[in-house]
Amino acid sequence: MTVVRQAGALLLAALSMSRGLFAQDAAVPDTLAAPMAAADQVRVLLRPLELRYVQQEPLLQPRASSIKGLYVNAWAFGSRRLWQLVRLADETEINALVIDVKDDTGCLLYPSAVPTAQQIGANQCVRAKDARARLDTIAAHGIYAIARIVVAKDPRLAERKPEWSVQERGTGKLWRDRIDIAWVDAYNDSVWIYAAQLAQEAVHMGFNEVQFDYVRFPDEPRSRMATAVFPAHRPGQTQRDAVREHVALLTRRLKPLGVPVTFDIFGLTASATGDLGIGQVWEDFATVADVLLPMVYPSHYYRGAFGFAWPNGQPYRVVHSALSDALQRSRALAGAAEIRPFLQAFTLGRRLPRYTPFEIREQIRAVEDLGITSWVLWNPRSVYQREALRPKPGVPARASRARTSPAAAGSPEDCDAPHSVDADANAIPGCHSVM
Repeated sequence: MTVVRQAGALLLAALSMSRGLFAQDAAVPDTLAAPMAAADQVRVLLRPLELRYVQQEPLLQPRASSIKGLYVNAWAFGSRRLWQLVRLADETEINALVIDVKDDTGCLLYPSAVPTAQQIGANQCVRAKDARARLDTIAAHGIYAIARIVVAKDPRLAERKPEWSVQERGTGKLWRDRIDIAWVDAYNDSVWIYAAQLAQEAVHMGFNEVQFDYVRFPDEPRSRMATAVFPAHRPGQTQRDAVREHVALLTRRLKPLGVPVTFDIFGLTASATGDLGIGQVWEDFATVADVLLPMVYPSHYYRGAFGFAWPNGQPYRVVHSALSDALQRSRALAGAAEIRPFLQAFTLGRRLPRYTPFEIREQIRAVEDLGITSWVLWNPRSVYQREALRPKPGVPARASRARTSPAAAGSPEDCDAPHSVDADANAIPGCHSVM
């Protein structure tokens, strides 16, 4: 009887909280018809669930000694694909998900209480109104949740706060890159403070770690950059100065929360002698971050990189070469950040080879041969091939691909149109731009 009473109490608590595992039906006001609730105030309707799934408070998963992660775009997180990815983590070596909280469209994962987000209408394009219940789900499965926040590539912020944005020389209009995307001014403190506020909110939502991406200036040709005006630029200030100062700002603002602060950076940053024209220098990040994630995708290295005429066809050797440079640079630094590379789990357009489980495992082998124990796979559509992953100890490997869910197997996804966003419900931000 005692067990029954305890179970009944837990179920009553779950119903009163209106949260729980696999609660997917949101009962929230229409975003255009009513004011948006703060992120941690959104209530969702519970479907019948087992008591073992009930979570009354956000769970902060302890960080594993080795992170084996998958990138999850916001559309995937807010759809049934999340459950397929959770199952994949249950059955394989995966123990972490990197989830878009703010992607490179400027849209948010969930409704935000941050004033800037409300002012620019970022709450009008949220991807998962029941995000907190979904975070409860992955926490209940022992999955480490990492919040990815894009900083400088935010067209929504740029277009709604032009005073914070890069401007076109001679016209004063918004400057745009080669694919007509507006960028915010990376010299502007307010841009980075907005990112920090979103990160703080994400931690309170239940994320275990914060990861900042696009912490840089646009990677455009010199001729295009010559037309850009950065209103917040101070005399004598370099792009490197701006990135270094603001990376330090982010780490300071997040430090009181006690979560790891991590940064995605160009893979070539570890091998370059300058700042690549975008303000990124390895040492500036490695001395302040908890973790650095160099994006060492073989398909994005130029012909001749590391002496290879065809880098995309050398997944092991390119990743090994890039991370060897990274380790060498970090050895000279006291308390250098952990290195956790992003690896390629996609095929870039028609470039050969297509990235099958073999090419993915070759990259992982290169990582492990260097003594690095953590990595994250990047696929822009969040579709991953189960055969590329080791089964979790005690879990038998799948006998047939026919039994594997679409999110966990299938042909490697193309990355044909970097930075593009589809119009349908499966639309996602495009591929990383890393070179």
